[in-house]
Amino acid sequence: MFSFIKGFLDGFSGFGLLFKPGIKRFVLIPFIINVALFSFATKLLGEQLGIWVDKLLPSWLGWLEWLIWPLFALAALLIVFYSFTVVANLISAPFNSILSSRIEAMLTGKKPEDINSDGFIKLIYRTTKSELQKILYAIKWFIPLIIITFIPVINIISPFLWIIFAAWFFALEYNDYPLANRGDYFSEVQTYNRKHRMCSLGLGSAVFVLTSIPVINFFAMPVAVAGATKLITKTNHIK
Repeated sequence: MFSFIKGFLDGFSGFGLLFKPGIKRFVLIPFIINVALFSFATKLLGEQLGIWVDKLLPSWLGWLEWLIWPLFALAALLIVFYSFTVVANLISAPFNSILSSRIEAMLTGKKPEDINSDGFIKLIYRTTKSELQKILYAIKWFIPLIIITFIPVINIISPFLWIIFAAWFFALEYNDYPLANRGDYFSEVQTYNRKHRMCSLGLGSAVFVLTSIPVINFFAMPVAVAGATKLITKTNHIK
């Protein structure tokens, strides 16, 4: 539990790191991308949420609607926000990687590496490849989760499964930036998260909370990158 709380608090600590001298300018692009995509996601949820939940809710459980409706609404919110988070991170990956390296340099006192045009192209290739690997990983779990969501009776537990999966994937997503900057591949990121399971779930849960709160979710991506970088740096996972 201590490790979980530690990861959770580190996730929120990203707010303070983003406004340190020399960091703010690296937050701008991820922030703009996040605002654009989450604004669209919020609009989509506002228009469709009630329709989706009514279709998912079994008619014979109508007498429990007061209890089950919020759970299905949470599941729908998770699916939409999670999907848009994947897209946002795919677009922002190179900029998130740079943000992570600058925050780590600030935390450790080391001078960050300068990235020229050739280096940035290589960074785009590496981060895009990593994001696609994470998307494939997500799809592997998305399919059974969506199936469970549409199976009557069993789908009552689906919101809880989505929450656990979202927290775990958010940990994989954001721990990847500082670890990849050290040369780790996605398989090594998974190994790190399994080794530090509760700490990673704490970080992922913090990101889940940030992503679920309107307006605050605009800042979720850069805050999560900063928080994950602090967490990885503190564990001294340095090659």
